[in-house]
Amino acid sequence: MAGNIDGIYLATSHGDPQRQVGAGKLTVGVGLEGDRYANADGGVVSLIEAEAVAAFNAQTGLSVAAAETGRNIVTRGIRLNELVGKQFRLGEVLLEGFELCEPCAGLGKRLSTEAVDASAVVAAFAHSAGLRAFVRGTGEIAPGSVVVEA
Repeated sequence: MAGNIDGIYLATSHGDPQRQVGAGKLTVGVGLEGDRYANADGGVVSLIEAEAVAAFNAQTGLSVAAAETGRNIVTRGIRLNELVGKQFRLGEVLLEGFELCEPCAGLGKRLSTEAVDASAVVAAFAHSAGLRAFVRGTGEIAPGSVVVEA
């Protein structure tokens, strides 16, 4: 089971929109360097599948960009739900998936429109809104880096 990194996103302050970056540094105990959640929760990052964002858009008729989900790393070609409780690599960096990023009311409110209310957003992203993982190694990642179970 292998995929790749499709994009890397961060926001330097809470409330700022996420921006795509060409590369990122993952650090044990920190997470994604420069992100608003760096140094929180013992070094955690969030991931989402590009396919899940596309499926959400197809189901709701919206055109949500991956950055709008609030996740740090967008993957393609790998089922993230299967990595809960497992170690995996982003390029050479070791991570450990520990829980699904189930959609919250905040995400629902942020992505809702007149046509698709917040509860419909949450329902559409249920069980597909991503994965939270501890960073267990330190190193650089970039779009195109391989994602593989360790």
